[in-house]
Amino acid sequence: MTDPVVTRFAPSPTGFLHIGGARTALFNWLYARHTGGKMLLRIEDTDRVRSTEAAVAAIFDGLKWLGIEWDGEPIHQFARAARHREVAEEMLAKGNAYRCYCTPEELQVMREQARKEGRSKLYDGRCRERDPAAAPAGVAPVIRLKAPTEGEIEIHDLVQGKVAWQNKDLDDLVLLRSDGTPTYMLSVVVDDHDMGVTHIIRGDDHLTNAARQKHIYDALGWPLPAMAHIPLIHGSDGAKLSKRHGALGIEAYRAMGYLPAALRNYLVRLGWSHGDQEIFTTEEMISLFDLARVGRSPSRFDFAKLENLNGHYIRTMPDAELVAALAAFAPELADGEFVARRLAARRAQVLAAMPGLQERAKTLVDLAEGARYLLAERPLELDDKARAILDAKARAILKRTIKLLEKTNWTAETLDSAVREMAAREDVKLAAVAQPLRAALTGRSTSPGIFEVMMVLGKEESLARLRDQAGVAAAA
Repeated sequence: MTDPVVTRFAPSPTGFLHIGGARTALFNWLYARHTGGKMLLRIEDTDRVRSTEAAVAAIFDGLKWLGIEWDGEPIHQFARAARHREVAEEMLAKGNAYRCYCTPEELQVMREQARKEGRSKLYDGRCRERDPAAAPAGVAPVIRLKAPTEGEIEIHDLVQGKVAWQNKDLDDLVLLRSDGTPTYMLSVVVDDHDMGVTHIIRGDDHLTNAARQKHIYDALGWPLPAMAHIPLIHGSDGAKLSKRHGALGIEAYRAMGYLPAALRNYLVRLGWSHGDQEIFTTEEMISLFDLARVGRSPSRFDFAKLENLNGHYIRTMPDAELVAALAAFAPELADGEFVARRLAARRAQVLAAMPGLQERAKTLVDLAEGARYLLAERPLELDDKARAILDAKARAILKRTIKLLEKTNWTAETLDSAVREMAAREDVKLAAVAQPLRAALTGRSTSPGIFEVMMVLGKEESLARLRDQAGVAAAA
């Protein structure tokens, strides 16, 4: 019987949860759920200068918003520094590590010489056999790994396949700094081992780290977890992902009105595939996800595809769920308090209007904008195009149309007939009546179908808005 799968997501809290990190978290979560295992969360906060509580909170919040739940309590790497030092001292005692007394000046000369000679190995190992008694006074040593110097080291990666490095090209990396603080390489290995991690799924920018970390595993006699290094996300032009391509924090995507389910679906398709299928429920993702279908080539982030996918999710979401999503999204809007208050007051109308609204929206921002005519308070503020439509001639037609509508039964069919009758009576095209109605009822030049708008608003509200813009009093 094989051990249960344990994956981990290990972000550094030096900034918000960016889109690449979110995909890494998603792949770890899906693989753990697919295999019936666990995904653990580790905050790699050893960089005390750049790590912030705000970034930690943003990582937690971003994962929860995406629907990615980790198992157990999050582990903070900095709190385990004593354990990391203990392991380094054990390696020193067993002869797998050594104290290096090289001064900063010596190291600088070494690096410059290595670069001149085109060598990737920047440290020449001169302290491996150095007599501690000959150490220079006043120099606090670092502890370095005594890495193999001959042969090669191999990783059998679940995505990249066999990857090998020549040991002669790899440094004796530092395990403990001169002030006793552990380095990233040591901390990661110790934490993954102590947490029982069986599978390390991360970006392929960590591939060289895998070779260095395997040296540490081998020195400690610990089994190496399975590794899967997934290609990075590039921009739509194939260049390294930047902010203009979409290298933003998850909170930015939430503010732009993307749904968590749509973003999950989009991210899973950045590097993984299942035939030609594009749309996946969460249950399908969990059922189908495996590392064998993760490609080796970088995937390209495309805002247009994400927007279209999000539009699909908006169109297929049940109306009540979409109203709830819009209410939850309100705080992201500049006038979020107003929108939330009006949504609560006019929930029934928004729910009734949702079929028309969702057909025109690709994001929750679009949906909120489309619903503004319902949420607006009287008298409506007109945008420039609506104001241009409601010139003196249009307002005169509007006044006469109001008289007709006051006597009309409020159904879509009778309203349609009444407006057509009015256009015929005025000897104008239908738009000459419908467009002033739209501008007066919504404050905009575009909206869902005008009769749909009138039905959702209801007779009383519709006539009140029309009178406001036509400048007429209510009928006695």
